Amino acid sequence: MKTFYRLLFYFFLISIVRAEESDERSDVLRRGLSLREVTSTALANNPGIQQALSKWSAAKQRVRQEAAWDDLRLSGNSRAARFVDVAPNSFADQMVSIEEIVPLTGKNLLRGRIAAAKAIEAFEQARREQLDVLARTRISYFRLLNGYAQLALNRKNAVSVHQIAEVSRSRYEVGKANVADALAAEVETSKLSESEQDILRNISAEQSQLNVLMNRDAFAALGEPEEAQINRRIPNLAEARELMIANRPELRIAEARAATGKTQLELARRNWIPDPAVTLQAQRYNDSRQAASELDAGVSFTLPWINPGKYSAAIHEARDNLSVAEKSFERTSAESLGLLRDALEKVHTAKHHLDLCNEKLVPQAQQAFEANQFAYESGKAGFLEWITSQRNLRDIEATARQHLSEYQTALAELESVVGADLNPFPSGRVAAEEAK
Repeated sequence: MKTFYRLLFYFFLISIVRAEESDERSDVLRRGLSLREVTSTALANNPGIQQALSKWSAAKQRVRQEAAWDDLRLSGNSRAARFVDVAPNSFADQMVSIEEIVPLTGKNLLRGRIAAAKAIEAFEQARREQLDVLARTRISYFRLLNGYAQLALNRKNAVSVHQIAEVSRSRYEVGKANVADALAAEVETSKLSESEQDILRNISAEQSQLNVLMNRDAFAALGEPEEAQINRRIPNLAEARELMIANRPELRIAEARAATGKTQLELARRNWIPDPAVTLQAQRYNDSRQAASELDAGVSFTLPWINPGKYSAAIHEARDNLSVAEKSFERTSAESLGLLRDALEKVHTAKHHLDLCNEKLVPQAQQAFEANQFAYESGKAGFLEWITSQRNLRDIEATARQHLSEYQTALAELESVVGADLNPFPSGRVAAEEAK
């Protein structure tokens, strides 16, 4: 009986948990989705960003290690056995020595500078990961927003076509239209139903992408996205170019690698000069009552001059690596300018298409549809003209919405190319600043 009651209590708890999960999902769906919420969550939880930040943190710890002095070397010897007779205090029975390499040439500082440059590389790579995640999140958000807008337009047109079909059917029943008109309206309705399934599939794909970017379960519920405010001011070429040169991570990485190459060349040249090793040694003789019978001091150093081929090759290698880094910087600069030009052109083109659709094409198509509808109802136009104008209006409205999505996407990509906050979406600016 106790087991029965325990099972009953267990199932009761499960039902409560599932009810809470259902309520939470319903709350998410009702609450909707904002651009700021999505970008903040992605920047805070994305595994790629966390990985890049951890690499940067590890690279910072390397700087102190490389710039530090070498560890003290402590050695000790003690007589284990002696098989000959010797006079007292003829040989030392115990010996302790301490040795330290003194970096007079500053090679450790050069190694620290190299590690610092690599830490800068890691930091800029982390920034690039943040910028990429931010751009991908915004692009996916805008595509999801476009998907819902296309779905609303499709359903709106489905209602309109259904009304057209009803009118056509009524006219057919009284002998004012033929059966082809009613069938054409039914075919148009079926096409809209097919388009709706494709739109729903695109919405599902973008929801999965957003969940992955936010490090959530791909099947987690997402509310309908809210419209994002757009900053209409686009930076001109001079402004964008100046910002890109100062902030683009790829350029900063190329500069850091060039600085690393210069420091490595200097280090290779200094390797010709050895750092002295200072030794302090204490000895105790075999019949001595003192703790230390003798205290010696010495200096030792390597002789790199007897192996010139090794160090000359190291200098040539460092010089070649520096040349590679400098050429890489030039190539990165040229490629970055090309990307900036393409990104700006994409923004301007998308804005031109959007303005043309909103200011001319959509109003003209709406007027043409209304005129054909009135003409058909009054018997002055055929059904084909009416349904064609309705389809044209639907396509132009969908195209205008697609151009808006492309314009938003182009702005997100432009900010990623420049590598700085251009404030294209004021609603998501706080998240971008938190990422920095």
